[in-house]
Amino acid sequence: MSEILHSEQRSLVAPPLFSALPEALQQQLKEGETLRHFEPGQLIHQRGEDPAGFWLIKSGSVAVGQFLANGEFRGVALLSRGDSWGELAVFAARPRMVDAVARTACELWHIRASRFEAALQSDPASMRNMLGALSRQLHETLEVIAAIRRGSAHARIAGLLVTLCDSAERSSRIAITQHELGELLGLTRASVNSGLRAFEKRGLVRRSYGAVEIVDRDGLAMESHR
Repeated sequence: MSEILHSEQRSLVAPPLFSALPEALQQQLKEGETLRHFEPGQLIHQRGEDPAGFWLIKSGSVAVGQFLANGEFRGVALLSRGDSWGELAVFAARPRMVDAVARTACELWHIRASRFEAALQSDPASMRNMLGALSRQLHETLEVIAAIRRGSAHARIAGLLVTLCDSAERSSRIAITQHELGELLGLTRASVNSGLRAFEKRGLVRRSYGAVEIVDRDGLAMESHR
């Protein structure tokens, strides 16, 4: 999965697999599909479905995760414009392992597996690019998992915010709620609120509705090692 979180520009730590394709091929695949529209809270697909293709976000934001037995949704990735997901299920030819829900009104392309696979077979260089992107995804995902497992709650929050800040190309504003941060880190909302409040007092971050702005990235990085 591409970045396990995100800023306004992108939502995953490593580049989505689709972005590894040449721009001409990306455009070709998009032009052959119809945009699909989803409303906030609408289910896009369910765990266990056959992967007839993968998804690419033109606009809006999507949460990927799993619904628990009690109906609660546990997010593992927050995706936005330019992100893609579902390519791994296509490659593996196995049922989807996650549910996907629209966080906001969304416009999505559903790239059919048959067209995607045919495009890769006709362009070996693109396949190599995809394998490289997949390797980077795995490396970055392992780094995020390691960061989540170590340190105090405050250190884990700081480490994840630094990771998200580093993934943003032009913005230090991370579009994520305290509830979503808690889900991704396995922390309560109260713990997340305590950490952000402490960081804000030290001038490291600035909180706003549904977002966190990184003010002092280096200072926050020091907090992640405490």
